[in-house]
Amino acid sequence: MHSFAEAYSIHTRNRFSPTMASDLNMLSKKLITSLLFIFLVLSPPSARAVITCNMIYKDLKPCLRYVLIGGSVPTKCCTGVKSLVANATTTADRQAACSCVKNLATSATDKQFDRAARIPAQCGANVPFEISRDADCSK
Repeated sequence: MHSFAEAYSIHTRNRFSPTMASDLNMLSKKLITSLLFIFLVLSPPSARAVITCNMIYKDLKPCLRYVLIGGSVPTKCCTGVKSLVANATTTADRQAACSCVKNLATSATDKQFDRAARIPAQCGANVPFEISRDADCSK
């Protein structure tokens, strides 16, 4: 009489050929790889900012003439501001956008800064951070 472990071993040996065992091993690896891929796709985004200052400058470039000399806010400026707001989806994005805008504000005159700060309201855009030279971009 064989012990349970010996009987199972004999049963398994008789049931699975080396080729079948190799196929199962390969299938297991593919399954694990597939599950890892699914978890990566479904996992929440990292906290790294996707938005860069160059992207922000590009979006806000149509606003430059208005900020420098006044007049009316161009439609393309509003489109850029709304694009910036729509793309700042994570906290890291909003922090990066805030820092870039704050850096731009340091070189503006008071009149230029006041015009720039009024742009979101004139465009109907809800900017998720305070437009201020003293803005706390860590929030």
